[in-house]
Amino acid sequence: MEDVLTQLEAAVAELAPQLKALRTANSVLNRAARLAAAEKADALPMQRALTRLEAAAENVESETLDSAVAAFAAATQAALDDLAFDFASDLREEFAARGETVEGRPPVLTVGILTLRIDIAARKGQWFYGKEPLTKPIPLSLTGILKAYDQQVNRAVNRTVDADEFVPALKKAWQDCIDKRTKRPGQGRVNIIEVYSQLTLNQQSVRFWNQPSRRTFRDYDRVLFVRDLVLVHEQGATDSFRLGVATKSQAEQASRSIWLPDTAIDGQYYSDITFD
Repeated sequence: MEDVLTQLEAAVAELAPQLKALRTANSVLNRAARLAAAEKADALPMQRALTRLEAAAENVESETLDSAVAAFAAATQAALDDLAFDFASDLREEFAARGETVEGRPPVLTVGILTLRIDIAARKGQWFYGKEPLTKPIPLSLTGILKAYDQQVNRAVNRTVDADEFVPALKKAWQDCIDKRTKRPGQGRVNIIEVYSQLTLNQQSVRFWNQPSRRTFRDYDRVLFVRDLVLVHEQGATDSFRLGVATKSQAEQASRSIWLPDTAIDGQYYSDITFD
């Protein structure tokens, strides 16, 4: 009987994980079924249930289950899309009352030169200027989104720059980068991010150099550098320097290029800068 017992115990050990997986899948399926039976789709609970359902389905071999998961995933995405459109509609009304227009469709909306990217599943939105984030993902409420927008309009959109000061400072940063090299780069081309970093260092006060620390460091956010370049271009003050268009590989790396917006959604990647 010992041989029989050994075989039975081996069978139990082999089936136990499968039984556990089936019980888990059955529980999650019942939860998903209750959500699917509701009169109105509740997108966020459906999204949470879908995550658990997909995880459970990985441990069970069943074409029927796979089909059910796919169908529930499609229904969940449709519910999320509806929720995003409802939020976008409410947002349009709020901006319209202020005399401003919201363009686009979820998950990407634009207001003037700013872009709002919506993650409806996470219930968060994030403001961008071009490709540069202006905010962290923030809770998706009309009050919070509008407050963040107003803050970024004051910080970036309404920013002013004196081209007579900015361009010479930019040229000095470019020259400083060249002076650090043992050999002058071809055609004087220097990576735009390297020049931005040098420009930031050049803006530091004597206090920082006497006592370098995070507390004494003067921030110059990358998004503001991008905005300053756009403003200088709009002022027609870019005759003394040229920006080199980035290659595909450079454009894929934030450390090697920047994206200068022409509008909220159109623009160009640039990788280097050259002064005459």
